[in-house]
Amino acid sequence: MRILTALFGGLAIGIALARWQPEWAAAGASVAEPLGTMWLNALRMTIVPLVVALLVTGVAATARAARASRLAGRAIAIFIVCLWISSSLGAIVTLTLLDLFPLGADAAAALRSAFVSAEPPGEVPPFSDFVVAMVPTNAVSAAAEDNFLPLIVFTVTFAFALTRLGDEPRDLLTRFFQAIADAMLVVIGWVLFLAPIGVGALAYVVGARAGTAAFGALVHYVAVVASVGIVVWLLAYPTAMFAGGVPLGRFTRAVAPAQAVAVSTQSSLASLPAMLRGTEMLGVPVATAGVVLPLAVAIFRFTGPSMNLAVALYVAHVFGMSLGPEQIAIGIAAAAITTLGAVSLPGSISFVSSIAPIALAMGVPIEPLALLVAVETMPDIVRTLGNVSMDVAVTSVVARGGEAEAAGRGAGEAA
Repeated sequence: MRILTALFGGLAIGIALARWQPEWAAAGASVAEPLGTMWLNALRMTIVPLVVALLVTGVAATARAARASRLAGRAIAIFIVCLWISSSLGAIVTLTLLDLFPLGADAAAALRSAFVSAEPPGEVPPFSDFVVAMVPTNAVSAAAEDNFLPLIVFTVTFAFALTRLGDEPRDLLTRFFQAIADAMLVVIGWVLFLAPIGVGALAYVVGARAGTAAFGALVHYVAVVASVGIVVWLLAYPTAMFAGGVPLGRFTRAVAPAQAVAVSTQSSLASLPAMLRGTEMLGVPVATAGVVLPLAVAIFRFTGPSMNLAVALYVAHVFGMSLGPEQIAIGIAAAAITTLGAVSLPGSISFVSSIAPIALAMGVPIEPLALLVAVETMPDIVRTLGNVSMDVAVTSVVARGGEAEAAGRGAGEAA
């Protein structure tokens, strides 16, 4: 609420001064813009170490869970397939919505003018260059230059190599990267404590330069991203029906209490007890739900790839970028992969660190993210609703698969 209040307060002051005291508005913008840029840079400095650390610990946790039991391995396989579906669906729905309901040219131009520090998009290199660039010659150089696609490839490769080490060195390195992630989260907490100053300064600049068009652009952004999330959220219902074998009415009643908790807390973790109760109502064995649901809360965020990619595509739309199939494919891959290492915290905390790697991999400016984080509370409710609903749906799918496997073994033994 502090951030949201700063956003609307900064916009209102900027718009008012631009209308009645243009000279004061310009003078204020020259002071506010460096403040906002410093705050954005403070967020950006945590992205590389946090993403690398979270990817390494996320892959390590996933591999450890898969080795722990066949049930966990089956759940993780379903999680990964769902994340790629979410990412692909997010690209399709977002691009369709932006084609049908584009942001007005005046509003887009006004918003672009407020982010003069954003690097203008360059020419799209050929597909062969993208393929070659996926394998970094120097991982440190890729990190220093914010080349996230090769950095992600190296980090995921390193993380899988880590899982092949002995217990002692694997645990040592995992704890090392977990400590880095924890330290970066502390830094992010400090930066977000100052968010009202940074967001207020950036919002003032946007209001002074973009005028009332800024309000319309933010409403349009929230509508597009939330719509993508709603489409992905609703996918949980046919998943439970057709893959989980659960009647629609029964699933709707079972998941409703968890959804109520999700709306009020914006936390999948806080919704876990209600989700466990919901799976019990569906007849899922406690032994299955007790493994799958905590695992889902830890590493499976179904709406993450689609909505994170939607934000990056929206920024590209604002800047008038014509993304080619290669860039969209890279965005889909980056969104699906980085979600495995996403931090399980409210969206306003993980917003920049989750979306910046996707945007940078696609060549999309990330400066607008510092402003869009202020309205993340609204889409984050949809994110959590979708995550909670799909967690319960996938648990029913895993349980049904376990029953089929058990029946098959029983038939084989009888024969």
